[in-house]
Amino acid sequence: MTITWDQVRAWRLRRQFLEPRTDADGAAVVSRLCGVQAQVKSSAALTALLRQAEPRPEDIEGGLADRVLLKTWAMRGTLHLLKGDEAGDFLSVIASARTWHSPPWQREFGATPAEVEALVDAVSAALEGRVLTRDELVTAVAADRGLAKMEAQLRSGWGAILKPLPWQGTLCHGPSQGAKVTFARPGDLVPGWRGLPEPEEAAPRAIAAYLGAYGPATPDAFNAWLMRGALRKTPLRGWFAALGDRVTEVDVEGQEAYVLAEHADELAGVEPSGSVRLLGAFDQYVLGPGTNDPQVLAPEHRAKVSRAAGWIAPIVVVGGRIKGVWEQVDDAVVVSMFPGARKPAMGALRAEVEHLARARGTRVPEVRVS
Repeated sequence: MTITWDQVRAWRLRRQFLEPRTDADGAAVVSRLCGVQAQVKSSAALTALLRQAEPRPEDIEGGLADRVLLKTWAMRGTLHLLKGDEAGDFLSVIASARTWHSPPWQREFGATPAEVEALVDAVSAALEGRVLTRDELVTAVAADRGLAKMEAQLRSGWGAILKPLPWQGTLCHGPSQGAKVTFARPGDLVPGWRGLPEPEEAAPRAIAAYLGAYGPATPDAFNAWLMRGALRKTPLRGWFAALGDRVTEVDVEGQEAYVLAEHADELAGVEPSGSVRLLGAFDQYVLGPGTNDPQVLAPEHRAKVSRAAGWIAPIVVVGGRIKGVWEQVDDAVVVSMFPGARKPAMGALRAEVEHLARARGTRVPEVRVS
């Protein structure tokens, strides 16, 4: 089957609840997107709210309070909100990369695989049936003389040395205590937590979920999204093969990629989109395929979206392609179109700014285009 990139982009807009927007709750949006990046709390909520026809600001906090959603380090080592009953699949596949066994990781963080294993045991024991702040958890763990050398790393706000723990189902973020981060065990926090399945069981489900939002896609695209390419190629190919006739290969203007077989007919029949959407920082529309996907973001404009210190700017999406960025400046939303990009109709931009205001619970700002 041969399709065009215009069709792919239009289909992704549909699948990601962008055209049309959805009546689904926040947890359903998080599920469809295979999680939302949550390094910045407000951006995670906005990712979901902008996809709702009638934004419900209480959805994300409610999902966390009801323990339907789980916050933890996941894709690419960044904080994500995940659906609690789906998190185990993604975490299992991430853990299969065993990044903490690599010599560069050990040199950078000063911990051997054996020490990470001891840390897993110590943290699991400290958190059993409890929710602890970072300070409380580190104090408990550092009491073990064998782990005391890790104390400075454990207190770091980046939490890099802790990341192998959620990938093994040992730790996740708990309810915040004011400005303080807390930690818990997923098994104590998520109702019905079944632990992490084996990667061979989890990977086909995780891949199918990814293809359902960001397909057609290649194994390399899935690998880059999940772990910046750290998954081993042989099992990765095997996991795609294990999907069997659940997936079909399509030709997208000369590039071979996979899509779920159940979506092939819809994809083949979709018409290109001309819609205009304003999406927030760290939005999954660009993070799913990655900022280096030239079919979503032209390479010459990548630096305008993927900025210093890992910041992903709010984006202007026209017809499924990123054509500009925007920012809030005082009482105005300032839209900056990329050189050569046609300015969208002001009516479409105003409608988007009105929806943005409803999602953020603010009054409608004016629109400026540069």
